[in-house]
Parts: sequence; structure tokens; C-alpha cells
Amino acid sequence: MDAIDIKLLKLLQNNAELTVQELSSEVHLSTTPCWKRINQLKDNGYISKTVALVDRKRVNSNVTAMVAVTVTNHNQERIKLFSKIIKEIPEVIECYRMSGETDYLLKVVVSDIESYDIFYKNLIEKVQFLKVTSNFAIEEIKSTTEIPLTKMEQLIKS
Repeated sequence: MDAIDIKLLKLLQNNAELTVQELSSEVHLSTTPCWKRINQLKDNGYISKTVALVDRKRVNSNVTAMVAVTVTNHNQERIKLFSKIIKEIPEVIECYRMSGETDYLLKVVVSDIESYDIFYKNLIEKVQFLKVTSNFAIEEIKSTTEIPLTKMEQLIKS
């Protein structure tokens, strides 16, 4: 990993549709070495996949809810079951197992409050909860998929 690799990662995170020619021009390499570096970044797991980001409002996913979940039981079987169930629910676009009072934090997108109610009823039917708290986003201030690479840059400079 060097400064060129980091620059390639930044460029690709911002726009994965850039051609190898455009990328090579930005990092001052010819196309073949640039292409090889990109493939090496993929092979080494720095790039896990390339996706298209869909504008959620254009597809009528207008409501974002942050759902804090506390479950009744914390054994390994329940943790695996919860993970399996959550992975099967398309409205859950992110899920984190947390430390502290909340066991899980879910980011849920739905078209409207009625759709959220259907999601919620489906969820509580499948999982035993001690507590569920939903907070609805009023305004999206920042949303990005770009991972900061400042620590990697600092490591290379030192």
C-alpha cells in the first residue's frame, strides 16, 4: 500500500465508474500498471465490491428509522438467530451489534410510516425483545459510503 493505492481508493470510492484511463491520468501512471494496482487492491481485500448507489427517494424509500433493539437473551444461539433474521429483511440496510444498553442498532428505510409499521410487526413476530426504540430521521445531513483513509495516509508518510 502506497500513496498511489490510497489515491486510487479515494477516486474509486467517489466514482467507481471512472475508466482506467481516467484513473491512470489522475495517479500519473500508464493504464496497465494502474489496472494491475486496482486488481491487486481487489485481490487483497481493500475493495470488497463495486456497486451502484440508488437514490432512495427516487425509489420511494422516503423514511429512515434508527431502531435500537434490546433482546431478552444473549446466548450464542440467539445472536446467530437474530443475525439470520435481520439479514433476510430488506428494509434493514445496516445492523450493528452494540456495547452498552442497546444490543443492536438498525438503520431501516421504508416508503412511509405505514410501511414501517408493517416492518415492525414482522420483526417483533420473529424476535423476542425486551425493548425496541425507533427514531425517525427528519433531515439527512450527511450520508456517504466513502471510508476515510487519513490514517492510511499518515502511516505511509511516516
